[in-house]
Amino acid sequence: MVDTSVETAVVGRCLIGRVSGEMDHASAPTLRARFRELIVQGNRFIVLDLSEVPFCDSAGLNVLLAAWRQADAVAAVLVLACVPAGLRRVLRITGADQVLRVYDTVTDAQAAVSG
Repeated sequence: MVDTSVETAVVGRCLIGRVSGEMDHASAPTLRARFRELIVQGNRFIVLDLSEVPFCDSAGLNVLLAAWRQADAVAAVLVLACVPAGLRRVLRITGADQVLRVYDTVTDAQAAVSG
C-alpha cells in the first residue's frame, strides 16, 4: 500500500493541498478527514494538486466530490490541478468534470479562483 498524504502551503489567497499517493478505499477515510480539516479552517480558495496521485478509484472520486460539496456549503471554492490523464478520463466518463473544475497547473488554478 502506498502511503497517502496531503501537504499544504498558503500561496497568496489560496491554500494549496498537494496530494501524494493512491486515492482508493484504503486511503479514503484519511483523505476525507484531511480535506474536511482544510475546509473547516476557513480557507476560501483551495487548490488540490493531484500531480502525485498514481491511482484513484471510485472511493477516491467520492472523496473529491464530498470535499467539493463541503467547500461549496461554506462558500469556499475547491478546484483540482495537475490531474493525471487517467483520472481526467475518469472525471470525464463519470461526468464529475461537470462539477469539479480542473486546471492544467496550480498557477492556472490559483489565477482562476482567487482572481
